[in-house]
Amino acid sequence: MTMDYQLPHNMQTSPRIWPGARAWAVLGSLLLAVLPMTSHATEEPDYTVIQKLEDIEVREYAAYTVAEVVVAGTADEAGSLAFPILAGYIFGKNKGERKFAMTAPVTQAAEPVKLEMTAPVTQTAAPGGYRVQFVLPKGVTLASAPEPLDARVMLRDVAPSRVAVIRFSGFWSDANYQKHLAALQAALRTAGLLWVGEPVYSRYNAPFTPWFMRRNEIWLHLTTNP
Repeated sequence: MTMDYQLPHNMQTSPRIWPGARAWAVLGSLLLAVLPMTSHATEEPDYTVIQKLEDIEVREYAAYTVAEVVVAGTADEAGSLAFPILAGYIFGKNKGERKFAMTAPVTQAAEPVKLEMTAPVTQTAAPGGYRVQFVLPKGVTLASAPEPLDARVMLRDVAPSRVAVIRFSGFWSDANYQKHLAALQAALRTAGLLWVGEPVYSRYNAPFTPWFMRRNEIWLHLTTNP
């Protein structure tokens, strides 16, 4: 199994232990205890690469279904906070006690703060939390997925979408996240492609995966055709 439970900022290029690593290691051990090891690749949503811009891929994703939760806290805490909640759902904490195989990626994006309209209108940076998603296996839809027992878990069908993706390895760090996000945005500006919404940080490997073997991605949803 090659699943990474991601966070959106801290990708370190050395094997130094980062905050929360011990928690991830414990979660990873628990995951191995309840899931059988398999030799085949972890299932991902279907997509087609329709354009390449040096290290950037433009992908066309088919529809898929996710279990998601919005958690408060910083980017590097969101994955640790969300994982037990979402893992509980796929490991049987649902009506019917149905269990799912783990898929990839686990995605995370900032969740904007929503407030009632007032006057005057002002704008400042404020934490709204992070939306963390587990992709459900192919063939599982909003209509067929079992109802979560935890009210924090929401199910959603994700419509087909076109995203620009940059891939990199290493542990989570804000510096490397920002570096690769800037490279992705610069490539899209050069190509004349526009994006919308928050960047999505996607991780594919278990917490105990060595930094140099990790697959991390940043996705930007495109608003125009290449």
